[in-house]
Amino acid sequence: MASPRTPAAIPPPAEMTEAVARLDALPELQDSYEWFTSEEDKLADWQMELARIPAPPFGEAARSRWLMDRFRELKLEEVHTDEVGNVLGLRRGTAKPGKNSKGEVRGHIALSAHIDTVFPAGTPLNICRQGKRLLGPGISDNAAGVVALLAIAGALRKAKISHAAPILFIGNVGEEGEGDLRGMRHIFSKSACAASIRYSLILDGAGCDTIVAEALGSRRYEITLRGPGGHSWSDFGAPNPIQALSRAISTFSRAPVPSSPKTTFNIGVIQGGTSVNSIPESASMRVDIRSVSMTEIERLERALRRAIEEAVEHSALSAPRGASPGTKRNAPLKAEITLIGSRPAGELDPNSQMLQAVRAVDEYLDNSAHVQRASTDANIPLSLGREALALGSGGSGGGAHTLQEWFDCKGRETGLKRILLVVLALAAAEA
Repeated sequence: MASPRTPAAIPPPAEMTEAVARLDALPELQDSYEWFTSEEDKLADWQMELARIPAPPFGEAARSRWLMDRFRELKLEEVHTDEVGNVLGLRRGTAKPGKNSKGEVRGHIALSAHIDTVFPAGTPLNICRQGKRLLGPGISDNAAGVVALLAIAGALRKAKISHAAPILFIGNVGEEGEGDLRGMRHIFSKSACAASIRYSLILDGAGCDTIVAEALGSRRYEITLRGPGGHSWSDFGAPNPIQALSRAISTFSRAPVPSSPKTTFNIGVIQGGTSVNSIPESASMRVDIRSVSMTEIERLERALRRAIEEAVEHSALSAPRGASPGTKRNAPLKAEITLIGSRPAGELDPNSQMLQAVRAVDEYLDNSAHVQRASTDANIPLSLGREALALGSGGSGGGAHTLQEWFDCKGRETGLKRILLVVLALAAAEA
């Protein structure tokens, strides 16, 4: 989820605003805008077609194949999938490799959208259309972003627009939940193009009113307590993992959290036991900790570990009155703490070229947008000190991560126009 921010916006430099105006005046750009409108039915069909393909965490292969076909249809070059399932395609630029007039190394503009969904395998994907509104799980997050990716490629091809910097189109896996940003991690750590990406523009969800330029950090843990188990009558007094876990939750929930920097925690899943008259052999929970400060995340992690240790020690020292004799009373609980997700925090420099470009485009289009903090694929490049941000793909949407998710196509062309101008402003800046 995003966290709104209201810092004083830094106005874009005049030369960037003028560059956007010059871009917008090009006849080729007007052709591309017309393509967004004339091809809306095709975009909606693509969106529904994609949303009907299951893509649970670690199960995105069918969508990867679908996107490869679309990339080839749109005449992108060097279309392929990498080792983890990311789909890549290239649109070459006109500038020669080397440095620009400012002495900066020219690089790719990476335009990406995640192809996975939050929904587990077997989720009914009942996708339908009611007028301008598309309905069904994943239709906005992130079928809308993937279709925006295709729309930009299609408009550039149709209008035959040239640009200095090459544009790398990426449909990446593993953004949601347990995917833990694995697709973007691979792009920036193991791919051949990692060093050549200068700007990363992520397309995620709907809307035109946000600029995600601050990465919300998080860590997720699965904690399991194990004991001997037993019968509720004959083994009364044996350490109970559910009771110990409850004590740990109570202790951890009293850990102080600051309002600034905003920090949160949540116990989202708890499991254990087999029957009402059995002392369980195990109990587990999943904990989510988030903050804009890695220091606060680490402080809460220590508090969580202390709460678990204290609960285990308490279960070993305090058998209830009337406990049954036997060896199970003396069998200690064992704790397993497993890190199941880690997303680094980061922040884009307010004076960065990317923010200047987005603000110049928004000013030119008279579009009101504010900087937000959220957990997106931008977390990875931002944490590495690279320029990256996430934008919505236009239109409007709601019900994300539910079966009632929806996307309204009305206004999509505004979002696509915004994305295209930002991409070309950055590509032109590389010339």
